[in-house]
Amino acid sequence: MTRHVGYVAVLASALLTGVGITLNKLTLADVNPTVVAGLTYLFAGIALAIVRFSPLNTRVMRLIKGPTKTEASFCRKDIFVLLLLITAGAVIAPFLFLNGLNETTAVNASLLQNAESLFTILIAVFFLKEKAKRKDWFAVLFLVVGAVFLTTNAEFGKLTLTQTILGNVFIVAACLFWGIDNNLSKKLCSKEDILLPIVIKCLLGGTMLLALACLFGFSFTIPLATLPYLAFVGVLSTGFSIVLFWVGLREIGSMRTGAIFATSSLFGVAFAFVILGEGFTLIQVSAGLLMVLGVYFLYRK
Repeated sequence: MTRHVGYVAVLASALLTGVGITLNKLTLADVNPTVVAGLTYLFAGIALAIVRFSPLNTRVMRLIKGPTKTEASFCRKDIFVLLLLITAGAVIAPFLFLNGLNETTAVNASLLQNAESLFTILIAVFFLKEKAKRKDWFAVLFLVVGAVFLTTNAEFGKLTLTQTILGNVFIVAACLFWGIDNNLSKKLCSKEDILLPIVIKCLLGGTMLLALACLFGFSFTIPLATLPYLAFVGVLSTGFSIVLFWVGLREIGSMRTGAIFATSSLFGVAFAFVILGEGFTLIQVSAGLLMVLGVYFLYRK
């Protein structure tokens, strides 16, 4: 049962993130990227706070409860870990990524963003000492290679990694901080009250990102037509996606969760085809099938 809960949770988290990637493409045409990041985290925190401090909390806890035994209380050390993951994953990483994206090409960003899964896996294996079998490494290879070809469509001739160095460095650094955040979250996802630290993370992260937007003088102009997209991405693609990601961390560990979450790029391409009418190629279809095969290898006993 443990394996079912963990894998379903991570795939659902990747699905919601994939929808968010597509909707963010629509929002970023009219709204500053840092403002988008701040508002989505803030909306996520508000929505989860409503759930946490209402009768809905009991139902949600029952839905996401897995067989893994949870810890009832928080300690002083947990507060320090929470502050670290807020700083790394909800402030520094989004700020670096969005500013890096502004300095580099979309193809470069798509390729380099896959480094998040790699950093998550490497930190889990070499620092958290999570064990991996040979078949697990084959699965990780399938997922990473699939994600690279899916996001770039094998158009490696368009890569300009040596011409836009600063932007590329920012994106890789952002992925490193997200990898740290993913593994730090492993320390808190075993708590019985899993919603509370996520609420604090989203509220503080969103507030600090909006404060940075004010500090740098970014425009806060937000067309009314984009508000539904911001609300959807904030509540579901950020808030509940993080909750499901933490459930995956708790049940199957950081390495498998990080690897399977790479399928968010597969869902992103699929929703871009359905919602935005973007085309896809045989290379991308093949890369998607390779990622599905990777998930199967990770799930198989």
